[in-house]
Amino acid sequence: MNKALEDKLGFGTAPLGNMYRDVSEEEARATIEAAWDQGIRYFDTAPFYGAGLSEIRLGDVLSQHHRDDYLLSTKVGRVISDELEEKNGLFEQGRKNKVITDYSEDATLRSIEQSLERLQTDRLDFVYVHDISPDFHGDEWITKYDTARKGAFRVLTRLRDEGVIKSWGIGVNRTEPIELALELEEAHPDLCLLATRYTLLNHEHALQRLMPTAQDKGVSIAVGGPYSSGILVGGSHYDYGEAPSNITSKVDRMKAIAQRHQVSLKAAALQFSAAHPAVFAVIPGTTRPERINEDLTAMKADIPSDFWQEMREHGLVSPDAPLPI
Repeated sequence: MNKALEDKLGFGTAPLGNMYRDVSEEEARATIEAAWDQGIRYFDTAPFYGAGLSEIRLGDVLSQHHRDDYLLSTKVGRVISDELEEKNGLFEQGRKNKVITDYSEDATLRSIEQSLERLQTDRLDFVYVHDISPDFHGDEWITKYDTARKGAFRVLTRLRDEGVIKSWGIGVNRTEPIELALELEEAHPDLCLLATRYTLLNHEHALQRLMPTAQDKGVSIAVGGPYSSGILVGGSHYDYGEAPSNITSKVDRMKAIAQRHQVSLKAAALQFSAAHPAVFAVIPGTTRPERINEDLTAMKADIPSDFWQEMREHGLVSPDAPLPI
């Protein structure tokens, strides 16, 4: 096992915002404490995750530790209101506070101020501009992007230059917004978070277009959703919805190859995402403490080269993808 891969494991806290289900305070705390106790030191969150619930839960635990001992990232683009509303969708079990989408300069500063309070800290390491992409905004995404370019991008660049934050970038589920940011002369992001688009199941587009540009420009990539919303580790979700039949069929083919080589598909998924040299962190999320040890074990697992060869022979892994061998 390449120790460098193990060192890339972080913790994504979207599930702790009550994504898909109501998670108890005890279970959330135990999960964060398990991540800490087992050596994970990079934690990612966002106001969107349960209308601030994930940040609150993370802050309650991390505030008990020395701030220099861990890296923390959150996101801007949404401000949490005191106004309450009924929820639906991914975080309908989260807090009832209204979430206002706003990528302007003032909203970015308010969002950071709110996050610092919820996280019980005086500084952030990384800040991502969140979900500024067509999957959330449809045809309006370019208009939203232009607001962010004139607002959030400039604010975050200034805060980085002033030393208030270490780095900033884009945090999305699609490659296009990151590709666009890398081409903007005035943007200069340092790192970006790409969820569900550099995974064992879905990586071709990012591999061919985004990753080479990121490397050329010295921009690091954090991989979120390495299990493709859970379908790679026994779940039924893909891209945050029910997996279609063509995806479940592809996963079944992967499982058959993994079984022949006595390989854990979780280990293959984690190590695949971590193996690309542009990737600085892989941040799976969970709400169950025992999953933390499973992830660490998966990162350390020995995967035979014959497994990867067969995956390539069946067209399940790109021939150009860096592999953990």
